[in-house]
Amino acid sequence: MNPEERRARVRALAKINLDLRVLGRRADGYHELRTVFQTISLADTLELCYRPGRAVRIAVESEPPIENNLAERAAELLVRRGGLRGEVSLRLSKRIPTGAGLGGGSSDAAAVLLALPVLAGLRMETERLIELASELGSDVPFFLCGGRALGLGRGGEVYPLPEGRQEWAVVVVPGEGISTAQAYAELSPTLTGRSWERSIVEFQSSLWSRTLSAAEASETPSNDFEAVVFRRRPALRRLKARLVAAGAQFALLTGSGSALAGIFRSRSGAERARHVLGERAVVASLVSRARYQSWWRRWLRPHIRSGRWWPPLSRYTR
Repeated sequence: MNPEERRARVRALAKINLDLRVLGRRADGYHELRTVFQTISLADTLELCYRPGRAVRIAVESEPPIENNLAERAAELLVRRGGLRGEVSLRLSKRIPTGAGLGGGSSDAAAVLLALPVLAGLRMETERLIELASELGSDVPFFLCGGRALGLGRGGEVYPLPEGRQEWAVVVVPGEGISTAQAYAELSPTLTGRSWERSIVEFQSSLWSRTLSAAEASETPSNDFEAVVFRRRPALRRLKARLVAAGAQFALLTGSGSALAGIFRSRSGAERARHVLGERAVVASLVSRARYQSWWRRWLRPHIRSGRWWPPLSRYTR
């Protein structure tokens, strides 16, 4: 390896939604959301290499190939807005299915925003990173934080939430993805006449009832997209019922689908459910914010200053 090269191998974790309410269309054409994000251990792998220099070159490999690769767009954004210079190579190994509502592309982009400034010695304040993340996509800012968080607005306004004991998810991904744009288009007519205030109260009540635990809720969480997605894809409704029958405390469509996630109190219970549900199901742990950030510090350890800085502070920054 060239002694000037700086390398890191990181994981871009998936997310599920522990609740998701769509209140209505905003003046800017987007939809107003209330959601609870949660990182899980299912992850893509991203290998980054940076070589200092004046010229700019970005090379990206992905297995499988991806159109509109958000990881590549994140690197390009750091060049344009962050003043990054030098040669950057990214190698992305996908494990998070696309079109499933698991946030794989957004997490890949956030991984580049967290790791590349460290390798390049760019000083990026949290506020600046959030601004760049918001330009890339509504879910990207959440992955700068990790753990469990409240998402407001389009989902990009993120506030960390309290977290409880370790829990597990069984994630089932049908073969066919779902278009987010189509899901919103079908949902929009059903929102007419709905009270924003009532929807907010219902979401708030659900959230308060499970401050520390996803599984131990006095009220059942919900995802507004299920009403339209299950109508078009009834097999997903049946799959949700199978998750609950297999022992999940509750199960929800994640994002606008097509993945479903069931929450379990124990790994053994989750493994039994995975066996029942077959090869489309995977077991993942719910990853706390502290664990998420600890993993990132470990992945970047050769390149960061000691201490509990967040985001990690590059040792190459002058």
